[in-house]
Amino acid sequence: MAIQFLRLPTVCSRTGLKRAQLYRLMGNGQFPRPIKLAERSAAWLESDVVAWQEERIAASRQGEAA
Repeated sequence: MAIQFLRLPTVCSRTGLKRAQLYRLMGNGQFPRPIKLAERSAAWLESDVVAWQEERIAASRQGEAA
């Protein structure tokens, strides 16, 4: 499986979260941090985003709060 990097607009689209919400969750340790690609460039690993989504789905189905 090829490693796929996701930029911020794609992460927002896939998660349904806004930029500020993502950064707030990252600050609380509740969302994966991006990988630094260059001095002014970062992206998330698709596998990290998918894992976070799967955790949220599992927690929701168990009745846990987000």
